[in-house]
Amino acid sequence: MNTNLAVLIDGDNIPSAHVKEMMEEIAKYGNPTIKRIYGDWTKPHLSKWKNLLLQNAITPIQQYAYTTGKNATDSAMIIDAMDILYSEKVSGFCLVSSDSDFTKLATRLREAGMQVIGIGEKKTPTPFIVACDKFIYIEILRSQTEKKEDTDTKADESLETITPKDIKLISTTISDLSDEDGWAFLGDVGSLLLKKQPNFDSRNYGFEKLTPLIKSIGKFDLDQRLNPKSKNKLIYVKNKEKPGRKNR
Repeated sequence: MNTNLAVLIDGDNIPSAHVKEMMEEIAKYGNPTIKRIYGDWTKPHLSKWKNLLLQNAITPIQQYAYTTGKNATDSAMIIDAMDILYSEKVSGFCLVSSDSDFTKLATRLREAGMQVIGIGEKKTPTPFIVACDKFIYIEILRSQTEKKEDTDTKADESLETITPKDIKLISTTISDLSDEDGWAFLGDVGSLLLKKQPNFDSRNYGFEKLTPLIKSIGKFDLDQRLNPKSKNKLIYVKNKEKPGRKNR
């Protein structure tokens, strides 16, 4: 993968837990050539980050709070992002924060042709989420080795339930891409779902991939087809016919 990414972390706004999983997730989308975290490192609440920075080769950027009530960390991170943009050393950014103050930054970076991935907690305001190409919740970034019996209940509580609104989103997306017979390539469906709703992720509902999520809903037909270019089969999906409509 040739995409170079700048990873910018709002240390004042992101918990240090699961940073390893977070960096592994980022690696799926490109090579994190720039990794920086911003905060006032004289403050005790950032002490948990210090060992993790060495382990993950993340550069800490010191930013003192000039005035009470003003977030100097945000300003420093935004200025750095623009400097990196104009340096032309990367083709994408990963903004790690749950703060809506980075909404305008994400929008500006995308206007410049950058891919923007957001990572934050589920409390992240919607404007920042939709300003990104893709938004990933920290809560789902738990490695398989940590999913032991004593944490299963806690993990399940963080999962979302498929709602009629979610089902309608999938259904309309399939219709948008379907051929004359109603079939749509599942890969294209997944891509369009992200464009419509950047925080759409099958892992939010407890499924590693989109295929088992769609199977579990029971309102869609799936078809596996041979791929002439590889051994992997192509998966197509369509909305199930409603009773009484077939012969109309």
